[in-house]
Amino acid sequence: MGIMRAIFEVIGTGIAFMFEYFLFVNFFLAIIVVFFQRKDPKSTWTWLLFLYIIPVFGFIIYLLIGTDMHKRRIFRTKEIDDRLSQAIHNQRMGLRNKEALSDNETVVQYSDLILYNLETSGAILSSGNDVHIINDGKEKFDLLLADMKNAKKSIHFQYYIIRPDEVFDSICEVLRERAKAGVEVRILYDSMGSRWVRERFWRMLRSEGIEAVGFFPALLRWFHLRINYRNHRKIVVIDSHIAYVGGFNVGREYLGKDEKYGYWRDSHLRIIGEAVEALQARFILDWNHAAKKNLNMERYLKDEAENLSEIPKEFLPDNPTDFLADITTPSYGCDVQIISDGPDTHIKNIRDNYLRLISKAKKRIYIQTPYFIPDESIMSALLFAIHSGIEVNIMIPDRPDHPFVYWATYYHIGEMVTAGANCYTYRDGFMHAKVMVIDDEVASCGTANMDIRSFTLNFEVNAIIYSKEKAKELSDAFLEDVKRSRQITKDAYLSRPLKIRFKEQTCRILSPLL
Repeated sequence: MGIMRAIFEVIGTGIAFMFEYFLFVNFFLAIIVVFFQRKDPKSTWTWLLFLYIIPVFGFIIYLLIGTDMHKRRIFRTKEIDDRLSQAIHNQRMGLRNKEALSDNETVVQYSDLILYNLETSGAILSSGNDVHIINDGKEKFDLLLADMKNAKKSIHFQYYIIRPDEVFDSICEVLRERAKAGVEVRILYDSMGSRWVRERFWRMLRSEGIEAVGFFPALLRWFHLRINYRNHRKIVVIDSHIAYVGGFNVGREYLGKDEKYGYWRDSHLRIIGEAVEALQARFILDWNHAAKKNLNMERYLKDEAENLSEIPKEFLPDNPTDFLADITTPSYGCDVQIISDGPDTHIKNIRDNYLRLISKAKKRIYIQTPYFIPDESIMSALLFAIHSGIEVNIMIPDRPDHPFVYWATYYHIGEMVTAGANCYTYRDGFMHAKVMVIDDEVASCGTANMDIRSFTLNFEVNAIIYSKEKAKELSDAFLEDVKRSRQITKDAYLSRPLKIRFKEQTCRILSPLL
């Protein structure tokens, strides 16, 4: 009892000292925020306000979610540099000398963006891809399961959210069967986004020959020192021949089986062709960092030099499997760049791509995103486009999954509406697609939302598709979704209730932290 009393006295004395000198402590902590963290001014002022309102304890929250990650490339390897250096050099010279890399008019028109991606992130422009757009969860998982069942060499499986439900059970059944057949199976999951899956389940999979690793693992199951930095990428690569990337995670809600969300409207890509190599490289870089291993890059990328005619027939769209037979005749003419981004780099590559795409629009812009909290540069570009007579169309969900984020989104949507944009809330379930289409000529589809978190804090990956055919397909999907949406008119927005205005303004102030 005496020991416990002494411990409580020490703790009590420490708390009393902290509150007695909290102004000094808070001033010291504020200095750390201002001078030792490279944040933009808006974010800095928001954190200082937070420290003022919640002294000392606010700094504890800051340590958990507000500190900047050291800006260094934690994923770059010599293998990648050596493999891509010559290809990057050749494409760079062709673009700078205004030599057309293909007969694709869109590639020529957007050559400055292609060059930017080459220079900043080594994103090779790949040609000859078949890109199949998936907007429905059942189609996505049916295709994925069918493709994984045909795997002969390797399955690389990476998701932000994995839930321990019947969807993951069906996937694990296939992965176990393939692992028994000698296929190398690796699962990379974000330890925060997939926190519902207990460690003992991952241990069981490892005992069955499936490698599974968490990205930025927690000290304890629910305690993350890097809670603000999450790997938001969703990538599957099968035998280095076929890849999936987009917005769907793994869980029953993505099949529309969660009553809270209803039908889940998302966008995902199934890719066959040269672009698969970039997604394979992205997975291996993430895996090597998380697993503290060094997979032999050449072993998994060498097959990409093969012609499309040499790809196993099991993966081609004329496969007799029912799910694959429904895919339309393949078109191997898509030019694609795979771009990735994260807090380990100074350059906001995905944000800059959005910015450049908006600035090059001449007729119309389509944006679908669950969260619309852009930074000032994106807001200014969109407002400039609106005032220049360009049709700007934005679609967000009709219901929140994160209330603070939703009302901050609604505030920014209000700015767009009052400026003249066509803004919609999707009412047939939950809108989770991350798509931008410019002039029915070029499109972006991937994992990055139109928000500050995706621009600066999350590890993301997008596909930039330089194809009028695929861009038109995505814009047509937007217009089809409009039929299931409600337009936010200027009059309706300006007459919104006081309660909604209060929510918007409160969440707007916190938006740099969201």
